[in-house]
Amino acid sequence: MDFECIIYEKDEGIATIKLNRPQVLNAMNKQLWLDFQVALDDVKNDPEIKVLIITGEGRAFSTGADLKDSKDRSIEDYRDYLVELQETSRKIIRFEKPIIAAINGYALGSGYELALACDIRLAAEEAKIGSPEARVTSSVTGGAMRLVQDLIGPGKAKELLFTSEYIDGKEAERIGLVNKAVPLNQLMEKTKEMAKKIAENSAFSIKIIKKGLNMARGEVSLEALMDFEIEACLACVFTKERQESLKEFEERKK
Repeated sequence: MDFECIIYEKDEGIATIKLNRPQVLNAMNKQLWLDFQVALDDVKNDPEIKVLIITGEGRAFSTGADLKDSKDRSIEDYRDYLVELQETSRKIIRFEKPIIAAINGYALGSGYELALACDIRLAAEEAKIGSPEARVTSSVTGGAMRLVQDLIGPGKAKELLFTSEYIDGKEAERIGLVNKAVPLNQLMEKTKEMAKKIAENSAFSIKIIKKGLNMARGEVSLEALMDFEIEACLACVFTKERQESLKEFEERKK
């Protein structure tokens, strides 16, 4: 596949989408989102792909919306853009396969929100992460109002959103905004190591577990969640894959 604004690769069960507008620090225009959705659909429909990595080309993960792309929009056009943006974020949050964000540099605004929507975040220690929206009379999107509070709590979330301060990868790790911060030259190596560990496990189990985790974050009651957990466990343990896993486990014990 050829794309204008992303680089899309697949290797050994792992797909990588690299945002590729380095001349504008991977600022997001309409074409980037269109390219992204095509690649996302390919990941979804390819049974060989177990994990998706999202990262950026050059010095940035993404600095958010391309203001040049939006300055002349009417309010109706802007609403249509935001609706499309939110739908893409929903797809990422509800995506059945695990998604890892490898934050290689600036992750600001909707670039930061893209990382929040992923399941796991690794960041370069020197990455700059934050939401400048209050500084430029805008507001956050992509489910960030909930996602950031889930990760770091309401108090810290309000501090970052109200002050528009940027934090580096080390601080993001300390407060729980990212899972791990590593030197930039190790970022993709560490991200792929984690992706490979995930890819070795049951794709069906991870799909079921991810669905349950999303439900547990408030979409359903605890009672409904626990009922789902019963059905999820049954769905897993009666698969052919389960029987093969048990057989391999018994053979390892001998």
